[in-house]
Amino acid sequence: MFGVLLVGMMLAAGCSGADAGSSDTSEATGTFPVTIEHVFGSTTVPEKPERIVALGVSDADVILALGQVPVGNTGFTFYETGLGPWAEGLVGDAELTRIQSDSEPNLEQIAGLAPDLILGLAAGFDEQMYGALSEIAPTIARPQGTAAYAVPRAQATDTIATALGVPEKGAELNAQTDQLIADTVAKYPEFAGKTGVAVMSYDGVYAGFLPGDGRGQFLTGLGFTIPDEVTSRDTGDTFYVEVSAENVNLLDADVMLVLGPNENFDIVAENPAFANTKAGRDGAIVPATIDQRGAITYNSVLSIPYAIDNLAPRIADALK
Repeated sequence: MFGVLLVGMMLAAGCSGADAGSSDTSEATGTFPVTIEHVFGSTTVPEKPERIVALGVSDADVILALGQVPVGNTGFTFYETGLGPWAEGLVGDAELTRIQSDSEPNLEQIAGLAPDLILGLAAGFDEQMYGALSEIAPTIARPQGTAAYAVPRAQATDTIATALGVPEKGAELNAQTDQLIADTVAKYPEFAGKTGVAVMSYDGVYAGFLPGDGRGQFLTGLGFTIPDEVTSRDTGDTFYVEVSAENVNLLDADVMLVLGPNENFDIVAENPAFANTKAGRDGAIVPATIDQRGAITYNSVLSIPYAIDNLAPRIADALK
């Protein structure tokens, strides 16, 4: 319900059916030029951008929510276009161009899109690649003090909205999302005081996602606490901690949200040690669907309502 309401508001704002790179300049209340500080220095956007490349894997969600359609975008591998079901309705008839990598993108492909702004807040490119991208168009990287792929949702939304000249829209979107989260916390008081962790299996080991990551932020936003055994291993350099197959007890929590290749993935069948965790003993291991996994991974003002609609009730059921 919440996701439908928020997408409906975006459609009503005239996002649907826009041409790629189109915008309503009458709504731009930001003052240009605007300079934005980031991990590689600062970037000045001289005038309202019309042709935006969303190089960050979730940056396109924010651009779409603000009423523009990027001329190129990356995205997680869950989706062919890079966009989840919460965002597709805002593209309209615009033609999308998928850029395959956020860390080592095809520079010729990007240059061919003739962008006037490249956004890489949720991207992993290094300073050398930033320099090459800046030769094509003004490029904004993640904020100073944040790890790659771990920029808080509100900060990413505010930064992108400022770069697009609509800071008040970014503030409004964040306020709507914050209210939705607060309403959800009130609806599920049983989440308070519980521990929760999002876990993914890969290459024979397991990732436990940190509070700075979207998957961790989803759980902490609902009132859960990431277990100390996970947060104490945070080096500040990445968005997850790696746990070996022999040490899955370090991922022990009241609720375990499992992000597998599909909703039928059985982490206990893969590693019986998970049955001996608290979540395993209490029947509180929740396997996410691909779209649910995608929604908390994108962690955007568009995907959070989808995640709340579809995952919060399942988590509540697991705690009964």
